[in-house]
Amino acid sequence: MKLGLGYVTPLWFATTRMFLGALSLFFFLALQGRNIIPGRNDIPILLIIAVFQISLPTGLIHSGLLFMEPGRSSILVFTIPLWVAPMAVFVLGERLSRRKIAGLVAGIGGIAVLFAPAAFDFNDTKALIGNIFMIISSFSFALAIILVRRHSWSTPVIRLLPWQMMLGTVFLVIAASAIEGAPDIEWSPPLVAIMAYNGPIASGFTFWAYVTVSRNLPAMSTALGSLGVPVMGIIASNLILGESFSVSIVLGLALVSLGVLAVSLDDLKKSKTS
Repeated sequence: MKLGLGYVTPLWFATTRMFLGALSLFFFLALQGRNIIPGRNDIPILLIIAVFQISLPTGLIHSGLLFMEPGRSSILVFTIPLWVAPMAVFVLGERLSRRKIAGLVAGIGGIAVLFAPAAFDFNDTKALIGNIFMIISSFSFALAIILVRRHSWSTPVIRLLPWQMMLGTVFLVIAASAIEGAPDIEWSPPLVAIMAYNGPIASGFTFWAYVTVSRNLPAMSTALGSLGVPVMGIIASNLILGESFSVSIVLGLALVSLGVLAVSLDDLKKSKTS
């Protein structure tokens, strides 16, 4: 995404990748003869995911990346457990095992190390805006997790997701047109490669996978398990873009990894005894 922003404005980048992701899923389902027209009962979940898991967070993340390093921003986006924790307890009635609590504490501790006041310049207005965008996007993802878990599904998620992504694309087109004006995209081989990855793979496949996991694991586990994403984000950002490894980043990565491991082991134990 960070590389793509060198060729396309943020909201039009988000719009294009969501559109390509939706097309790839429609094509995949067409090959299997599984495309459907959503029913009336599917409309609420279509809107929920289109807004809170696709258009709003995607637009904010792409815009925030203009002012932040991708490795650090990936961590801030996936502070999802900070928002999911109270939601899951009070809305879904989930209980926290000691192992999950320990994992949550470790994960949040890693985030605190990476984004402590001493490591962030609050006088940098652009960086502050980028961080705020990432926090709002993480809250939006967390809300989507809770609402997806509460929804009574009548249609398999994979058959609804391309419609959700296409509806999210419509919302993004409206936002991009209003904020950035008409698209001005100059296609080139690097941009084609970036979109080929961000569309079918990083949008189509991963959004389907994430919604599916949200349905089949406790909300807390889904959110905290997602903290594995910034681990890869920081490593990739260092290798590709030269983002530095500081002591705080190394310590934060270690704590986040411990948190993910703790929650994964707890879910594995639960699946074996159920």
